[in-house]
Amino acid sequence: MPWTLISTRNETTPIARGGWLDALRFIVAFLIILHHFQAAGPVPLAEAVHPVFERGGFLLTNFFLIDSGYVLMRVYGAAVGQGRMSHGDFVLKRVLRVVPAHLIMGLSLVALVLLSASVGIAPRNPEWFRWDQLPAQLLLVQSYGVHGGLGWNAPTWSISALIGCYLCFPWILRGLTRLGPWSALALGIGGYLVANQLCWSLLAYPVYQMPMGYGFIRALPLFVLGMSLAWFAQSVWIHPRFAGWIGIAAFCGLVLAQAFGKTALVSLAMISLIILAAGAVPVRRPSRLVETAALVSFSMFISNEVVRIAWFGVVNAANARFALSEPAQWVLWGCGVLAAVAFAFAFHFAVDDRIQSRVRAWLKRRRGGRRSAPVEAGPVISLEG
Repeated sequence: MPWTLISTRNETTPIARGGWLDALRFIVAFLIILHHFQAAGPVPLAEAVHPVFERGGFLLTNFFLIDSGYVLMRVYGAAVGQGRMSHGDFVLKRVLRVVPAHLIMGLSLVALVLLSASVGIAPRNPEWFRWDQLPAQLLLVQSYGVHGGLGWNAPTWSISALIGCYLCFPWILRGLTRLGPWSALALGIGGYLVANQLCWSLLAYPVYQMPMGYGFIRALPLFVLGMSLAWFAQSVWIHPRFAGWIGIAAFCGLVLAQAFGKTALVSLAMISLIILAAGAVPVRRPSRLVETAALVSFSMFISNEVVRIAWFGVVNAANARFALSEPAQWVLWGCGVLAAVAFAFAFHFAVDDRIQSRVRAWLKRRRGGRRSAPVEAGPVISLEG
């Protein structure tokens, strides 16, 4: 092992915008769109191309949850740990980051369903729009055993689960920072393996396949793993070129693993190495384009399911009426993917960013000049913003 490429004596790479972490954030958001849209084409991509398009949700959700723990630890860990940001301020800031866009998209979907019903157009799959499922989803409590949350904008279960992770963040932080970097990394990995075995033994599920109704149980071990990777990254310097080779090797390992099936634990290890490597490569020339694309990724995540439902509602009606050819259906499918990305950019700049500017101004006024106001390391670059 080339220990000269890993050291605790060198200053570690600071987290920054416009680099590989931001690029990964946008790539993952785009792949989430492909995963949600894959079954809407004339032939599902999982059948026409590769099964990874179907099981990709497992990989992408793992990335999302680990990356959230990693970035929040690196950006807010020092402020929360040193008392410059209170527990309540941290949770409030994170909740206000995700809830407004979530409610706008959720209520927009309700309006779409009601409008369609008013003109006599019934949903193609009405079981996904049951009214008894909606309250838990709108309130973001569907990941804690509360009835509801299936259908509608179903991917928001992960946002619901992350709110629980935000609440746990200060206590996890306190425990990790009492450990050395290697011990913290071992704890994150070991904790996930123990959680996985417990879920298998008690519930007959691996932790990564927990039903959405218990999404918090799925999310927390991955979030803690991300935090442990971040504590390691803040304490152990990795030579940038070595980190780059680690990232490339991990990506190749992830692709190879998927050739043999889900290979969950191997894939999880590769995803963790990709995140760790991306954070260890210095951002010497920040890309404004990459930063902007990354900023839009939360809008891509929160809105794509609504766009999919609306777009293919029209496409399916057109296909039923005009018997579109398969090439024409594929063109409309591709246009739907592009429409989801375009809508996300429009929603971000016209709605979400403006709301968040007001939220940030309100939070600043709320803090007022309190001595406990944090000096932050920089803006958060996890998938949820």
